[in-house]
Amino acid sequence: MSQIQEYIMNTEVSHHEKLFQMYEIIKELVPMAEESLSWGMPTFKMKGNLVHFADNKNHLGFYPSPSGVVEFEEQLKDYKHSKGAIQFPYNQELPVELIKKIILFRLKENLGE
Repeated sequence: MSQIQEYIMNTEVSHHEKLFQMYEIIKELVPMAEESLSWGMPTFKMKGNLVHFADNKNHLGFYPSPSGVVEFEEQLKDYKHSKGAIQFPYNQELPVELIKKIILFRLKENLGE
C-alpha cells in the first residue's frame, strides 16, 4: 500500500470514495508521477510539484498551484477557491472532466510545453 493509500485509509470512512476517486484520476493521467506526502498531503511530482489533495471535514481540498486555479477560474465559479486551492464538497460529485483538464494543464506547465 502506498503512502497516499494509507493516508486515505486513515481518513473518515465516508470520505474514502471521493479521495480514492481523486487518487485514481491523477494516477490514470500521470502514472509516471512520483507519489509522496508533502505538508501532510498526498502529493504528485513531475518536474516539481504537480498537484496535491487533502481530506478536510466537509470537502476534498485540491491544490493545483495558483496557475491551475487562475487558468480555470471561470469553470470554478461553483466551487469555493482561493489562490492555489479548490474545495470540492463531499456531498457533491467530483467534477472529473474539470479535474482532468487542470491536471493536464499543470503537467504541460511543469514540462515546459
